[in-house]
Amino acid sequence: MEMSFGGVNLHNATLKLTAGLPSQLVKSGLPQIALSGRSNVGKSSLVNSLLGRKKLARVSSEPGKTITVNCYDVDGKLWLVDLPGYGFARRPKNEIQKWSSLTEGYFQDNGALKLVLQLVDCKVGLTADDLSMLRYMDHFQVPYMIVATKCDKLNKTELQKAVDKILRNPAIRPGTEIILYSSAKDLGREQLWLRILKSASDV
Repeated sequence: MEMSFGGVNLHNATLKLTAGLPSQLVKSGLPQIALSGRSNVGKSSLVNSLLGRKKLARVSSEPGKTITVNCYDVDGKLWLVDLPGYGFARRPKNEIQKWSSLTEGYFQDNGALKLVLQLVDCKVGLTADDLSMLRYMDHFQVPYMIVATKCDKLNKTELQKAVDKILRNPAIRPGTEIILYSSAKDLGREQLWLRILKSASDV
């Protein structure tokens, strides 16, 4: 597995910050690439796959259990920011409010944020919660692309249909990029890293 991309040493990656309150967020300094998605879409698995680690990002057995923004420093060059998952139906109202406050706080006036990787399960497609998140990012004028996860679960024909359906949705910005990804098999890893590094280096 490739552990260096564009001069970035992936071995040198650490959990730098865990923020549970808007006041704890960092919105300056190194470029930030954020991961957004519903609670069981595979954000933590994607972080581990990208960094070639098994347990750096904890994969929760209870989706939506923890509401924090987890920031991973990658070789002092950029941060991968794992945003709290959404769409967990049994989450209490006060926790939903906390999620909203944290997420809004992260997006608002964040000069370090370069790109959001919006994760969508290939088999499930865009959910009502995903569409709400897209509207959220439109409101804050946040740049994003789609990462279609669990692509190893579908055959080639099914994948093409899934991708077409996602991109045809009117909530998706015209020209939005999409990358197919499988954390289990590291499919799409190199392509996604190249996109991440491009966004991180854009002035």
